[in-house]
Amino acid sequence: MFNKLKEKWKVSWWQFALIFTTFALGGSLCGYAGEEVLSWMNISVKWLRVPVYILVVTILWPLCVLLISIPFGQFAFFRAYIRKIAARFTGNK
Repeated sequence: MFNKLKEKWKVSWWQFALIFTTFALGGSLCGYAGEEVLSWMNISVKWLRVPVYILVVTILWPLCVLLISIPFGQFAFFRAYIRKIAARFTGNK
């Protein structure tokens, strides 16, 4: 599985490790930031917290990953990756 991703992304093993680390740290930061945003919103209805959290995390994830990618030197990869995802959502190529 890792070999297929490495070949698909056309990166070295070192860059692949940095990309995976960026995904992990960016996702963790996004989850933490999502919880912080929910605490600021002070939503007391439990069933409403889950959809709002999903929406907040969906919006924050690209920002968190781009922010984390800068110190790891993977900003160009993630900028292109997020543009590709955005193109799929909007239907643009």
